Amino acid sequence: MSAALPIRTVATRVRNADEGTRRIGGLGGIAIVLTLAAFLAAPQYTIYPLLVFLAVVGYGWLVYRENTAWFLALLTTVSTVLILTLITVYLIVRAVPVFRTMGLDLLTRGDAVWDTSGNVYSLVPMMWGTFVTTIIAMLIAGPLGIAGAVFISELAPGWVRETVKPAVEILAGIPSIVYGFLGLVVLNQYLMEELRLSSLGSLFAVGIMIGIMALPTVVSVAEDAIAAVPDAMKSGAQALGASDWQTTKSVTLPASFSGVSAAVLLGVGRVVGETMAATVMLGNVVDLPDPLTDVFGNTITLTSLIASQYGAASGLQMSALFAAGVVLFVTVMCLSIGSQLIEAHMERKLGGDR
Repeated sequence: MSAALPIRTVATRVRNADEGTRRIGGLGGIAIVLTLAAFLAAPQYTIYPLLVFLAVVGYGWLVYRENTAWFLALLTTVSTVLILTLITVYLIVRAVPVFRTMGLDLLTRGDAVWDTSGNVYSLVPMMWGTFVTTIIAMLIAGPLGIAGAVFISELAPGWVRETVKPAVEILAGIPSIVYGFLGLVVLNQYLMEELRLSSLGSLFAVGIMIGIMALPTVVSVAEDAIAAVPDAMKSGAQALGASDWQTTKSVTLPASFSGVSAAVLLGVGRVVGETMAATVMLGNVVDLPDPLTDVFGNTITLTSLIASQYGAASGLQMSALFAAGVVLFVTVMCLSIGSQLIEAHMERKLGGDR
């Protein structure tokens, strides 16, 4: 009897937990679905099911705390996936009219027309501007960011590391409009005076500025990846006679390659999606540079196109701006998938957890 009592107690608790999960999950799920339906169909009534949801969660937190925590964690996960799906669907649906009218010419048309009066659009100049600025930016942020990460993690004295790393992380939080303003009044002006550029603004200047913007992100993430390499790997290489630099080059960097590549791709993602700096520094020029390789040309990017024209856009022009958003979305998604593939490849190659 004395041994059976704890078993019955445990079984009772398990049944109560299951019952609590069903109650909180059922009532909370119904309330959140009604809240979403009210928000979409009758926004003025959204507050009522939302209050019911909050009451259910509050009651569950007092009576079934573990079950409520599990339910809230599940809800946030499902909400994240649902929100991302809704954003994707909305972007594609709003971009359908311009694709139906222009077809693949929207992405491939050679004469690169953006005529709002004639409802003829091409995203080729904007894609080219985004491509050029991204390449210039990553030629700056990639090598300098990795070098900075190696220095902070492996070469710098302790007091330098403790000073520089927080400073780099603070730089990553500076608003992009500040970088854009500095680029406009300092870098653009310098290039006009020293290189005699014919216009205020160029892809080269934007590439430099957003490369500087992406630099703190690359340095911070890459430094974390390098610092996470086990000390045993480094000590083993040094025990075999390798110098500090040989250990860093042949052991630390290969072992942290997945994290370092993720840092570079995160930097690329920020560069591709950068809006304010490009909008401030570039003029609203919707033509390709002449010649095409002229990095000092003043051509608009995808993000600056959306930022500069959405206020006055309507009809097919608005649909074309959503198409630009779809191109950006697909680009960033491909970068994310690429980072996952690189990480998986390095895990297979190194045979470890990284």
